[in-house]
Amino acid sequence: MKRTGVVKDERYMNHDPGAYHPESPRRLEVIYQMLEEDDMKGLLAEITPEPAPEEHLLWVHTESLVKIVKSTAGKPSYSLDPDTSTSPGSYEAALLAVGGVCKAISLVMNGDLDNAFALIRPPGHHAERARAMGFCLFNNVAIGARYAQKQCGVERILIIDWDLHHGNGTQHIFEDDPTVLYFSTHQYPYYPGSGSFQEVGTGKGEGYTVNVPLSAGYGDGEYVAIYQNILRPIGLEFKPDLVLVSAGFDIYKGDPLGGMEVTAQGFGALARSILDMAQEACEGKVVLCLEGGYNLQGLREGVRAVLRDMADAEHSDLGHVIQKMNKRAVDNIIEASRKVHGKYWSSLGN
Repeated sequence: MKRTGVVKDERYMNHDPGAYHPESPRRLEVIYQMLEEDDMKGLLAEITPEPAPEEHLLWVHTESLVKIVKSTAGKPSYSLDPDTSTSPGSYEAALLAVGGVCKAISLVMNGDLDNAFALIRPPGHHAERARAMGFCLFNNVAIGARYAQKQCGVERILIIDWDLHHGNGTQHIFEDDPTVLYFSTHQYPYYPGSGSFQEVGTGKGEGYTVNVPLSAGYGDGEYVAIYQNILRPIGLEFKPDLVLVSAGFDIYKGDPLGGMEVTAQGFGALARSILDMAQEACEGKVVLCLEGGYNLQGLREGVRAVLRDMADAEHSDLGHVIQKMNKRAVDNIIEASRKVHGKYWSSLGN
């Protein structure tokens, strides 16, 4: 068994973007209820978050953005973006989200835990340096990466983003930085419009942004094959000291915002693919951060499957899952990726 931690705190429910908003407190409620079920009890170590200091936010965000979000504290409602609103407890929840990710990273890097999943909200990967957007206030995973480098002695970080939507904020924050490799699979073209094959990073960071845009309809076999044949060789060649994952569950087959076909079994297999790669690259040091996912059953069962693989309570059979793939579709994606990224990563080849 692995020592797997989960960041959990009822105060995350105090962020309420409004009635009928898909990013609702119910998302965490169903996950936290699942953690109390018989097959999950005693499996995980609970991590209580502490609010991140503003100094940590400023590693990634502008002072003006931090001030704007801070000014919403205690106010009934404030719109930061057409999709992004706050409530009286949103600023505290956002600080706790960042703080939870950082604490999980610290525990994993110190060896107190093997891996961890920050079950937090609001999500973060759309948040730009100077702008909250797409349900996101601060970029949790990006701040976590800088925390790992500044506080934990980490040099190279691999950020993997399997959310339905492209993590524009994370990409832009690190696109000129060769110490952080950003890898994203996402439905394309779709919100927020970024994430084409040709976006590969800039300056010294050229080649360290790897986008794999996908049309709707990809399921378990296709996703796992892509991760095994594109992410795995690049990740092992990059040799990260830590792997962070923006784990969005809106690629679930019944998600109201997406068109992908991943099942709970597929999420477990995706996690296993990443865990196996990370075991070779960095002794399994992996921290996941919750992003999207708006079908409550898919969110609940997807997170369960991921956690059970993380804790070694289950061991997903990747070969069995890959057998169900659409080979022609996967071959086309792999070939397109090799054409773009093969010149940066010899393990992909041309």
